[in-house]
Amino acid sequence: MSEEVQELDDQPQPDSVVPLIFGRLLKRLRAQAGMERAELGRVTGYSAATIASYEQGRRIPNAKFIMQADELLDAKGALTDFVEEMEKAQYPAFFQDVAVLEKKAVTLYFFAVQGVPGLLQTEQYARAVFTMWRPLLDEATIEQRVAARLARQEVFERKPAPTLSFVMDESVVRRRLGGLAVWHGQLEQILLVSERRNVEIQIMPEDREKHAALAGPFSLIETEKGRRIAYVEAHKHSRLYTDRQTVRELEEQYSLLRAQALPPDESLAIVKKLLGET
Repeated sequence: MSEEVQELDDQPQPDSVVPLIFGRLLKRLRAQAGMERAELGRVTGYSAATIASYEQGRRIPNAKFIMQADELLDAKGALTDFVEEMEKAQYPAFFQDVAVLEKKAVTLYFFAVQGVPGLLQTEQYARAVFTMWRPLLDEATIEQRVAARLARQEVFERKPAPTLSFVMDESVVRRRLGGLAVWHGQLEQILLVSERRNVEIQIMPEDREKHAALAGPFSLIETEKGRRIAYVEAHKHSRLYTDRQTVRELEEQYSLLRAQALPPDESLAIVKKLLGET
């Protein structure tokens, strides 16, 4: 990855054709094996319609299906070679590189001002977010992105566990995205995740007179090799920064944010209070 600023926009990327290539290969191997879609679906636990979606590149199969299909169709690794690329392809093009880095990070810091960070989201909250997306996403894309967002949360189960820190503006936890029930469930999720020893959640109260990051949300990533990277979210032009000066500036902002925000116990007290009021 270049040491220069890497701009990641939402225009089609080369990886966007991977599902189509995989689908054509899957269809060819299935036909060579003399197996109908319904039969392949039955032995792998999917419907014929889902198999058709995989073959047409409209849906992205998980690693378990790919490995099952490789064995059943005697593909000799031709399908399993796609596992890593298909995992990347399940994310929007602008987020694919970030997802790869996040999966292997040793520390992850998130500052949020609009919505709850993806790693903390419930399935219902994530679905509400993608349903509200404009231009409108089709149902298949919504379900694919919800599944991908939930898959990111496997980072909580990694061993050794990474260190995760979240700072959220108070408006984030007060905003009832998706309705009362979805919001209520999301607040409970925040409290649940906060019980993990490697997770720290802080709230930046609305009445603070000083705020170190008025420019908007960002995240910081440290890799297992000690490399520090920053990801800044922006409409259509999210950016991954690897140059030391920019990363250092955002690290300084995050350090100030943690000092300005409420400590974890007081932050969670706000969440509990909101739950008690509903």
